[in-house]
Amino acid sequence: MSSPTLPPPRAPVSSQDATLVARGVKRSFPMGERRLDILHGIDLELRRGELVALVGASGAGKSTLLHILGLLDRPSEGSMEIDGRDPWQMTVSKRALLRNKEIGFVFQFYHLLPELTALENALLPGMISDSPLAYRRNKSRYLERTRAMLARFGMSERLEHKPPQLSGGERQRVAMARALFHDPEILLADEPTGNLDRATGEKVLELLFEEQKRRNLSMILVTHDERIAQRCQRIVTIEDGRVADSNG
Repeated sequence: MSSPTLPPPRAPVSSQDATLVARGVKRSFPMGERRLDILHGIDLELRRGELVALVGASGAGKSTLLHILGLLDRPSEGSMEIDGRDPWQMTVSKRALLRNKEIGFVFQFYHLLPELTALENALLPGMISDSPLAYRRNKSRYLERTRAMLARFGMSERLEHKPPQLSGGERQRVAMARALFHDPEILLADEPTGNLDRATGEKVLELLFEEQKRRNLSMILVTHDERIAQRCQRIVTIEDGRVADSNG
């Protein structure tokens, strides 16, 4: 399977080019009377429309960093900006809305709700972001858009199936549709093919790269696979909680 044609690497980033900026990000966890330091002052910038691979050995801090960049966890020290806004200066509700609408997540283990159908799982961001009244008003439009997205991912015949009835590749396609529901500016993918066999993973990856290019998404892809990393515009290597290398 041929690799998708990706835009060439961009010029060095300026503050106007970056959609996400992290400065001096540290993360520590208390361990009894001791402290476990995971991240040791990460500096990272994600340019608009850029596809970045985040690589490193297990335990290097990749997933911890991704959770912080996606506002799922708060840094112990350091600062962040998303489109020039500091999310940690926002109220909890405004930060949750920012995370829901402007950041999409694709995880290795899907995190679908087993009691909901594929269509309902993909609709979840709309259910969460809207008030009950607004959701009823928008539901027809949401359904039309979500069915079209799932059809593009080859899931037209599986809309009413629940996650236990779906294959791993099908579950990941539903998770991708959910992540893209609000057409976010940023997509964070944590080993999205790590739980799939190689052939299925390649198909899912092609869809992910196609959507990144089509939507001009700013995307960080965590991977252990050097082949996948080489298909990205830039590779950022994390070692022992620090950026060891960032090419481009």
